[in-house]
Amino acid sequence: MTWGSRKAERVRFEHRCPVNLMGVDGTWRRSCILIDVSETGAKLEVEGSLEVLQAHEFFLILSSTGLAFRRCELVRVDGSEVGVRFIAERKTKGRPIIPK
Repeated sequence: MTWGSRKAERVRFEHRCPVNLMGVDGTWRRSCILIDVSETGAKLEVEGSLEVLQAHEFFLILSSTGLAFRRCELVRVDGSEVGVRFIAERKTKGRPIIPK
């Protein structure tokens, strides 16, 4: 599997950057290491079983408090390394509500 042809430039970390993956419904959590990241996705080294990633959609928790996160979908699996694509927020139709 190739990890080439990127849409956005990647930033690779020199030191281990621990993060977590969590199911959208909150029923599972996996520790992992953030290898590199871009505006559109990331490459991670997952610790433990990859079976939970069969959900294909989950959260990448970037902070210990859980306040910094990105919704992701699985795009590649290569041994313990996975590639994820960040899911952009869906824009709602209509005008924004402006408080008076």
